[in-house]
Amino acid sequence: MLLRMAVLERIVRGEVTLVFRRWRRPTVRAGGTLRTAAGVLRIRDVAIVEETDVSDAEAAAAGYDSRAALLADLPAREGRRLHRVRVAFGGADPRIALREQDALSDADVEGLLRRLRRLDDRSAEGPWTLRALAAIEEQPGVVSTTLAERLGCERAWLKPHVRKLKILGLTISLKVGYELSPRGRVVLEHLRASGAE
Repeated sequence: MLLRMAVLERIVRGEVTLVFRRWRRPTVRAGGTLRTAAGVLRIRDVAIVEETDVSDAEAAAAGYDSRAALLADLPAREGRRLHRVRVAFGGADPRIALREQDALSDADVEGLLRRLRRLDDRSAEGPWTLRALAAIEEQPGVVSTTLAERLGCERAWLKPHVRKLKILGLTISLKVGYELSPRGRVVLEHLRASGAE
């Protein structure tokens, strides 16, 4: 569920508590969370609703001036039902704090190296984590297309794989490209020292 930054900021301030979408199937579920550029959102409830059941008060809770304005922004599409999603701000993205944690114990390092090995082992393209971390270190802030060319892979493959490194707190997404986090630099040093290259 993609949300514009202006809407995310209003959710953080508690001004917006509902989101409406037309979906074949919901992309979020009640009780789940959603990581966004503004932090983590808690998904409190997801329900199918009829247009006639949407009130002006609900439209206001979704950040619209009226029910008519909300529905005009969500035109009917064949096979898609209107869903109402109750949301709340759940706090800062934990990856932000994680990526600054660079005072790693031996157990922390071994745990991260084990997770990287599992990512490598599951990849049909073979080991990639060390190459990706090293390429990001050497070329921070370059467009993903350039980084993909350097790694000899498709951009469509690269982006979700770098996201896996970000979840571990090893990379930071910039407006353009990526850079290693302090935690990522420590892990890369350990990878190199272990002779993984």
